[in-house]
Amino acid sequence: MQRVRNKGATTASVKRLIKQRGGGGGDGGDTVAMENDNSLLNDMQEPSIDTDKLSYEIFSILESKFLFGYDNDPKPEPVISGGAVDGSIKNQRGKICILSIDGGGMRGVLAGKALAYLEQALKSKSGDPNARIADYFDVAAGSGIGGIFTAMLFGSRDGNRPIFRAEDTWQFLTKNAKGLYGSSSLMKRVMRTGSGCSGTGKLERVMRECFSELTLKDTLKPVLIPCYDLKSSAPFLFSRADALETDGYDFRLWEVCRATWAEPGVFEPVEMKSVDGRTKCVAVGGGLAMSNPTAAAITHVLHNKQEFPFVRGVEDLLVLSLGMGQLLDVSYEYERVIKWKAKHWARPAARISNDGAADTVDQAVAMAFGHCHSSNYVRIQANGSSLGPCRPNIDTDPSGSNVNMLVGVAEEMLKQKNVESVLFGGKRINEQSNFEKLDWLAGELVLEHQRRNCRIAPTVAFKQSVHRPDQKTRDKDIGVTARER
Repeated sequence: MQRVRNKGATTASVKRLIKQRGGGGGDGGDTVAMENDNSLLNDMQEPSIDTDKLSYEIFSILESKFLFGYDNDPKPEPVISGGAVDGSIKNQRGKICILSIDGGGMRGVLAGKALAYLEQALKSKSGDPNARIADYFDVAAGSGIGGIFTAMLFGSRDGNRPIFRAEDTWQFLTKNAKGLYGSSSLMKRVMRTGSGCSGTGKLERVMRECFSELTLKDTLKPVLIPCYDLKSSAPFLFSRADALETDGYDFRLWEVCRATWAEPGVFEPVEMKSVDGRTKCVAVGGGLAMSNPTAAAITHVLHNKQEFPFVRGVEDLLVLSLGMGQLLDVSYEYERVIKWKAKHWARPAARISNDGAADTVDQAVAMAFGHCHSSNYVRIQANGSSLGPCRPNIDTDPSGSNVNMLVGVAEEMLKQKNVESVLFGGKRINEQSNFEKLDWLAGELVLEHQRRNCRIAPTVAFKQSVHRPDQKTRDKDIGVTARER
């Protein structure tokens, strides 16, 4: 579904944005001379067929360094203070800020708690009591429960503010757990209903109440939410960018969330179609397609030159990836598992596969960032727990004891030392805790947000959706109150 945008359209959109900005630094910024505009546009042009390739490459590098201060070994940017702007900031490329949230059922409490802490840190560092996650990230990707959180934090009814706060994410999960997952015993559910998917109806009702008639176009920034399409036997990636191009890729947001959370054996598959009815799929959970969507989000940014025209590589990205806990010390005793049949292995095998795939993506992304992975890539992940081994059905157990345990693990996770993947070196424990790492990241996000008003070139060129004023929406009691931001 992801398509590379043509460069002609990119040049036109950048030219239009430069004219709108007057070449300056946002509202009330300095006017930049026309020759700077021309230099910026020339940077976007392709060489003619007669241009000497070597000369073109040399002048492209020189022009890039002049315009953006680009360097393979970037130096620290100057700090904005007292309203004064260092002249070099105007010539720097910004960083595209990416949020990625793993899938993991009830373990989503961990990611939700991290999001709540980050949003509070953003409020503190920016001095804005109304700051939201969506204000500071340019792209968000989420799988399974991570996809629900993504829709909650970036969906909007007025095209201006998100519907939910970060605090609402984990509270939504804990307050609706019993209705969604029913009895903590899957066997009891099967005996009572004949199906292990008794929460499907509740899931659909809750998703409708959350998002009403909103579609992918009604998200504030680019979002990516995966599912697995049984009809085509391939992963399917719901994308705001694609939805804005054609109604054939625009889907109702409640159905997108229903699809990405449709974990086999827990919720029924969903047959869905785009708003114009042209694109159809039979969807099951996004975790089957990509339990960790970080790589998909990075790839989307690097290839979407229309919305992110100046990104050249991972050094231009700032990524936060939220995990669901490194198996949380679940132990499988040999004497026990040796007697298991296929039906006993179904749930543990799915979980081991999803967690293993998520960790593999983490390793691959850390390797891709190379020398700048410590400054440009942050992975927040629980590294075991002092609360003891978790139950094998931790992802689907809605009991009060499991919820309380997960809340405790989440709080413990934030206090743990941050663990990062190292290029060809496995894992390394940092001096900073996850609390401190999120505080640092909040500072970087706020600083990037401030610098964007001081640069010549726009860091992002988002396509905009036309808000539908006649859209009927209602806030309902879904365990937490939907709020207009």
